[in-house]
Amino acid sequence: MSLTSPAAEQKMALLQIHLGVLLLGGTALFSKLIPLPGDAITFARSVIAALFLMVLVKSTEGKIRLNNARDVKNGIILGVLMAVHWVTYFLAMQYSTVATGVIALYTYPVMVVLFEPLLHKQKIARQDLLMAFIVLIGVILLVPEFSLKSEYTLGILLGVFSAALFAARNIMNSRVFSHYSGTKNMMFQAMVVAIVLLPFEIHHFNSQISASTWGLLVLLGIVFTALPHSLIVSGLRFVKAKTMSLVSCLAPLYSMILAAIILAEHPNWQTMLGGALVVSAAIYETLVVHKQK
Repeated sequence: MSLTSPAAEQKMALLQIHLGVLLLGGTALFSKLIPLPGDAITFARSVIAALFLMVLVKSTEGKIRLNNARDVKNGIILGVLMAVHWVTYFLAMQYSTVATGVIALYTYPVMVVLFEPLLHKQKIARQDLLMAFIVLIGVILLVPEFSLKSEYTLGILLGVFSAALFAARNIMNSRVFSHYSGTKNMMFQAMVVAIVLLPFEIHHFNSQISASTWGLLVLLGIVFTALPHSLIVSGLRFVKAKTMSLVSCLAPLYSMILAAIILAEHPNWQTMLGGALVVSAAIYETLVVHKQK
């Protein structure tokens, strides 16, 4: 018999989810803290996270293997999408700033509601087109100059591309892979990311990498990747998915606050306004989607 009241369990679950989102927001900092290119960071992150999650899944669920060959195929596709998403996400912030990269990523909720009607050959709702237009204005405000010669502009484009991949991954994940726990889901996809990137990234890891860099990579892989996903999965047992989605929209704010404190990166008014438009649209779409379910 549980000695904890339902209200107390919900409060604890909400705290777990906020902590998980805060840690996920903190992943952005490692694009600046770790002296490696974004693809190398992604490779190390996926290897460390996959190993940690394998131990966790084995201890909690007993079985690491997926149920059938179809699930393995779908998991591989999802892992490839995740690999390119993670790489472009880190590169986006390395070319621009933490705030800009994270805000660009959070165009994905609007992309999801635009992609899904196309898959079903349905008409896109007017309010969704309006939200897409607001997001476009928000992204335009982030761009300092409209030139591909600008690394900052390239970073924004990479961030939006990363968001598109993340949206596609989330749609596919909900359709063909949602029967697995979030922890096992993340474990398998992290494994695929590591395998996909291995031939391209193994040369980065040699005796020249300092102990402090290895320490940051381990911190990123376990504390800022595996742990937050586990916290969120645990919290969802007592908190509605709608609440989780709304809390996740705080990630850009958490990232900007952490970047200001740790990296001394302070966004200008254009970034703040563009971010407010993008995140507001994300929150609106989150509310509307869950209200319709």
